[in-house]
Amino acid sequence: MAVYTEVSFDEAAALFERLDTGALTALQPIASGIENTNYFADTAKGRYVLTLFERLTHAQLPFYLRLMKHLAERGIPVPRPHADGSGELLHTLHGKPAAVVERLRGRHHLAPDRFHCEQLGHTLARLHRAVADFPLRQPNLRGLAWWAETVPVIRPFVEPELAALLDDELAFQQQLAASAAYQGLPRAAIHADLFRDNVMFEPAEDGSDRLGGFFDFYFAGVDTLLFDIGVCLNDWCIDLESGRLAEDRAAAFVAAYDAERALSSAELRLLPALMRAAALRFWISRLWDLHLPRDAQLLTPHDPTHFERVLRARRDAPWHYTRP
Repeated sequence: MAVYTEVSFDEAAALFERLDTGALTALQPIASGIENTNYFADTAKGRYVLTLFERLTHAQLPFYLRLMKHLAERGIPVPRPHADGSGELLHTLHGKPAAVVERLRGRHHLAPDRFHCEQLGHTLARLHRAVADFPLRQPNLRGLAWWAETVPVIRPFVEPELAALLDDELAFQQQLAASAAYQGLPRAAIHADLFRDNVMFEPAEDGSDRLGGFFDFYFAGVDTLLFDIGVCLNDWCIDLESGRLAEDRAAAFVAAYDAERALSSAELRLLPALMRAAALRFWISRLWDLHLPRDAQLLTPHDPTHFERVLRARRDAPWHYTRP
């Protein structure tokens, strides 16, 4: 959510006039994130997020916006995109595709405990059930094909030992993807980027925190459901300093998910490999963002060494979930 394209108040106000959101009263740039230009936007009727897409095209974006609309209509807590008078969810600002979605209430939990991980597992499984009848198909644009294209580009920027690790893990994932077991895994539209800062929690009457919603679906795509689980385990259920898995949180998360959508025997068997895949994906993208950055007013690249540590930990100590 960096700022690549400056949007004035009047420019944003003109867009909001075409939507049933009320007149714009405040506009604030969002500094976190790295992919798109984002602003918090307040109106007389509510609070919203305005996004200008810096990489995704007009042709690609209906998948993401219609996915969010589909999930919202099925009771999954996600930001609902807003249409103009003709029912169009995708807009244009500064010649770039743009969208306006509802702003979720609550706050992030950057130090989650078992309770937060259990809620995440339940809600992610409900999301995976809800996408079963989503009709659009678009691949995960940051999936295996993108890894294979990007590793040769970033290899010259890293030390030989790291280049060897990238090549070895990519070869492992390519071999895995060609296997019959992998090809038989359940697939559908997944979030593919469900980090702690893409989930909101709200305080409940009993003083606990309740999951309020998932957002930032702009890395979504059709992939294995297991990849979503691997992404979550690698972010929500680890020791941040070492990358080692926090097995109590991991077991709580997977058990909660499994209670809502029972994992197949193949999914249970391949979970360690998909955790490696998720670590590789974000290590590659962080190396790419660090060494081949784009200009932005507000941009702080994430540290790629974090996911190097996570990948090494997943390779050195594979974790298998066992049902109680």
